[in-house]
Amino acid sequence: MAATLHVSQRALNRKDFHVLGLAALGGALEFYDFIIFVFFASVLGPLFFPHEMPEWLVMIQTFGIFAAGYLVRPIGGIIMAHFGDRIGRKRIFALSVFIMSAATLGMALLPTYSHIGVAAPILLILLRMLQGAAIGGEVPGAWTFVAEHVPANRVGMATGFLCSGLTLGILIGSLVAAGINWAFSPEEVKHFAWRIPFLLGGVFGLIGVYLRRFLSETPVFMAMKAAQQEHAVLPVKAVLTEHRHGVIISALLTWVLSAGIMVTTLMTATFLEKQYGYTALEALLANAFGTLFLLFSCVIGGALVDRYGSARFFSWAGIIFALVTFLFYQYAGTSLPLLFGLYALMGTVVGIVDGVPYVMVRAFPAPVRFSGISFSYNVAYAVFGGLTPLVVTTLMVAHPMAPAWYLVFIGLLASATGLYLFKHGHKVEGRIGLH
Repeated sequence: MAATLHVSQRALNRKDFHVLGLAALGGALEFYDFIIFVFFASVLGPLFFPHEMPEWLVMIQTFGIFAAGYLVRPIGGIIMAHFGDRIGRKRIFALSVFIMSAATLGMALLPTYSHIGVAAPILLILLRMLQGAAIGGEVPGAWTFVAEHVPANRVGMATGFLCSGLTLGILIGSLVAAGINWAFSPEEVKHFAWRIPFLLGGVFGLIGVYLRRFLSETPVFMAMKAAQQEHAVLPVKAVLTEHRHGVIISALLTWVLSAGIMVTTLMTATFLEKQYGYTALEALLANAFGTLFLLFSCVIGGALVDRYGSARFFSWAGIIFALVTFLFYQYAGTSLPLLFGLYALMGTVVGIVDGVPYVMVRAFPAPVRFSGISFSYNVAYAVFGGLTPLVVTTLMVAHPMAPAWYLVFIGLLASATGLYLFKHGHKVEGRIGLH
């Protein structure tokens, strides 16, 4: 792959930080909208399903609606990426936030089962699917957008800054949920207060749409249009026929990313309660503390991958990740202060996930970059992200340290990917400019 557009090697300037700030803020608001549902799943279930339905069935169906957002991600992501490669990154980047905010606002205003009957859960699942379609275009679009704006030697730093924004969205969601449950009684939450986080999400999203008006189209896309280098065939078809190496390596790294985030951030609080007897508050506070360190370590990971390259970065970072995560699960039950310290350390090493977008934006040439990242990331996330909770939970029946061993495997997979990039990186990674 030969590049025809020179991309400067320089430090980030004020304009770059303006782009990164707006992109990261929009990503944080959109991720907040996507995950706030899970914090109120136990409240939404009885409100949107018949009262005579068994509680266990209500929860299964409620979490099924939550999962629907993940399952529809590949479809929404591929469609939005197609137009992102054809009509521009900026338009789709703004559209994803608008769809997300509209769906979240719709949830806030949705009548419950007692008002409109079976139409309530049907409308809820349709709105959740809209959220999934939006997030499917947001993450690949954001990575593409910032990578094509900044200097080539700062792509890792830029995507790291963006990943920090997405992490901030998760943190905001957990804090808002905690605040609602602290300020209102359980009856008030059930009666009306559950709508407040969704209303906030809709308003946040509309603010994000407005802010993204001030972003400009990427220089790489503008140069591609000027050179008339669009693919004659469907971008996703070109991805599958001409860039299989990029798809495979991107899918494997998405496995690393999804497992690292899902197990350490979303599943471990429950593990700490059941395995070591911590209270829900202690486990959630430790989780938030670790997430705070992840927020900063994403940028550090990005700076390291810029400096040392993806091959060396993953080769060593994967081993460190395996060791630290194993130590966490082995000694987390020793004491509460040690738990917080270990969670801070684990949150830091999870920052290796920022090496993932660094590789992915280089794995596909500009005319199909958005589509290549979107297909690889969303399909792999739907598969691995969907299976990870099931696999880990099932393995825990046989061995309580299953999360630790699973993350050791993920760390070794990351290291093996780094070794592969040492030998075959030329088949995967190109430049950010036109190819």
